[in-house]
Amino acid sequence: MGGIDPTGYSGHSLRAGFATSAAQAGVPSWKIRQQTGHASDAMLARYVREGELFVGNALERLL
Repeated sequence: MGGIDPTGYSGHSLRAGFATSAAQAGVPSWKIRQQTGHASDAMLARYVREGELFVGNALERLL
């Protein structure tokens, strides 16, 4: 897999990475769900939330 050890990744990892990157790029949630197969925005949000941990964080202005 491109020189990366595939044992640390799964289909879930790739799906979550795609959903997070697409959301951060401003893609509408319905379009992301169309690609990932999530049935609701609530379920999609469980995948995207982790990628937003430091977005808009109060500390970013100090770094």
